[in-house]
Amino acid sequence: MKRIRKAVRGFKTQIVLSFIIVSIIPLIGIGIWTYKNTSGIVNDNVKTFTYANLTQTSKTAAVSIEAYHALLYQIFTDENIVALTDKINSGQDLAVSKNQLRRALRGYASAKPDIQSITILTASGEAVFYDMITAATTKNSWLDGFRLSQREIFQQISGTAGTVMYSTQYATTQGNNDYYLFHMANRIIDYKKVKKRNGVVIVSIDERMLNDICNEDTVRMEDGRYQTMNFIADGEGRICSFDDPARCGTKLWGKKDTQDEKVRKAKQFLEAEGYMSGEHLAVQAYYDEKLDFTFVNASNQAATLSQLRQQRTIICLIVILSGAALVIIIHFTVAHLTGSIYRVVATMKNVEEGGLAQRIPDEKRMPTEIELIARQFNHMLSKVEESMDKEREAVVRQKNAEIAALEAQINPHFLYNILDTINWMAIDKDEYEISNTINSLAQILRYGLDKSNSMVEIRREVEWLRQYIFLQQTRLKNTFECQINAEPGILGCRIHKLLFQPFVENAILHGFEGVNRTHILKISIDGDEDRIRIRIQDNGKGMPQEKADRLAAGETAEDQERTHIGVSNAIGRLKMYYEKEAQAEIKSCPGEGTEITLWIPRME
Repeated sequence: MKRIRKAVRGFKTQIVLSFIIVSIIPLIGIGIWTYKNTSGIVNDNVKTFTYANLTQTSKTAAVSIEAYHALLYQIFTDENIVALTDKINSGQDLAVSKNQLRRALRGYASAKPDIQSITILTASGEAVFYDMITAATTKNSWLDGFRLSQREIFQQISGTAGTVMYSTQYATTQGNNDYYLFHMANRIIDYKKVKKRNGVVIVSIDERMLNDICNEDTVRMEDGRYQTMNFIADGEGRICSFDDPARCGTKLWGKKDTQDEKVRKAKQFLEAEGYMSGEHLAVQAYYDEKLDFTFVNASNQAATLSQLRQQRTIICLIVILSGAALVIIIHFTVAHLTGSIYRVVATMKNVEEGGLAQRIPDEKRMPTEIELIARQFNHMLSKVEESMDKEREAVVRQKNAEIAALEAQINPHFLYNILDTINWMAIDKDEYEISNTINSLAQILRYGLDKSNSMVEIRREVEWLRQYIFLQQTRLKNTFECQINAEPGILGCRIHKLLFQPFVENAILHGFEGVNRTHILKISIDGDEDRIRIRIQDNGKGMPQEKADRLAAGETAEDQERTHIGVSNAIGRLKMYYEKEAQAEIKSCPGEGTEITLWIPRME
């Protein structure tokens, strides 16, 4: 009993462990994979979104700068501007011309909100400007502090076929406000004399225009550092727009640096200057070839990673709680299952010890599979009990039969001596026919009683059959003829004794019943290398073929005649001896006769 309980506990443990291995561990693995996969997807999405944001920022900046370029184009192609510049260069009405030119520039300066100054440098060295910052006519807000001299600016712009961009630089301080400007410049074009270099136009734009485009969604944390920010660097690697304009002009990288090097140096700059933390800092850069600007995005992903960690914690808690709940459920389920198994095994143990009357109780709460096993086991026990009862009955019958056989076993020599005495009495009275009959009967009895289930040569079986036919003809006063034909090569083969005697007897006693014509019985024995064929034909009354088929199959209907039962039993004996190698075929037609063909394996 202890072994049973131990086996059940082992089964329970195996099921729980198997469940943990098959369900909970994969669930944990899926949770970890989900977290890592989600992290990767979030990082990829952030990169994609950031890149798209930089691309859009670049497009917005390009549109805005193109609007200022359109205004610049109006200025440097304005015929009035061209004419007034020519007058100033020639010295005609110099003061009047300067004032007229200044008023024209004021009109253009009011066209765009972020224009802080428009300056014209003439070939004669004059500087005429309208300055929104100082509102002065004699001092320009940015020109004196620019990194190039007035003459160098004029030569560079007038010698360039197209617009020149000057990166952001500190211009001046006015009213406690620091101004940082970037400049767009072009040579004044007189379409009558295209190659003439009479002057250049410089439009100075407040850096805040670019900063407003870049840092619309800038987020700063409580400690002053940035959560996310954008900035712009020019083709030389100098900052031209930054949320802290004092950083404008700072050189971050070289002109030949790769994109990855630009990202690395931008990250180093932000970390070194304390704008952003380096632990979770992500930097991306996008280069706009047309503007020759590099747009940089920097974001602190600590908050995103924190959310991912929270998600991981929640997933872990869900996995743990789900696993615990499932373990509890499986524990009670397995306990119920193993309880049923224990009851089944206990009953089996009792049966093993001899208690065949034991039965597994039929419980409604028992699992369906265990209930099926219990029912089959109970059914098996019932069959075993039934079989044992039949076995006991068979033993009793066998003993009774043995006793009856012993009681009925008259000494064969006594029977033969009596028949021999009768034989001599018949001879003394010259009754030779009776003597022949008694001799045939004695031989038949001796043949049948001596090892009745043994195998003999066909030769002996045919000899016995001839004597049997002789007795039947004597008894029936020669009312039928019999022809026995056996191939000589078959006579040495062996068959079981009295194998086809019931078929011959059935034909003699019942086949000719009610038939008025001459009765003929034919028996032939032949065969091939593997099988022996025994054919018994009569021209008696016959039977329906349907009944003949049932007899050949060994079937016995309740309403069949007693003689047919004997034929069915003979076919059953035939198949018992030779199993599937034996075949029986019966052909019959009412009023014409019956032909029985038996096939048995050839045994030398």
